[in-house]
Amino acid sequence: MEPTRPEGHAIVDVLDVLLTKGAIVQADVVVTVADIPLVGINLRAAIAGMTTMVEHGMFTEWDEEIRNQERYRHSEFGRRPRPTVPEPRSDSGSKSDSEPDER
Repeated sequence: MEPTRPEGHAIVDVLDVLLTKGAIVQADVVVTVADIPLVGINLRAAIAGMTTMVEHGMFTEWDEEIRNQERYRHSEFGRRPRPTVPEPRSDSGSKSDSEPDER
């Protein structure tokens, strides 16, 4: 019997779970020198897709602010007028570069 590789990619499955369900990572780190604790670090991170974060009450203010900015930007009030490009001037009285200069 030989080992076989599954057809799906594991990283895709991990990303799918992280984005849809999320994960909490927590770590406590103590930096010591000669058995003397010098620095203590307590880390906690929530990793999830924005939809999942908002469903759990995280980043709600930020999400609403960004959505309101996008709505305003796409409304008629938020549209910027397109800059007009001036038409090239045709100087009818000036000589063209191909005409020789009379001196």
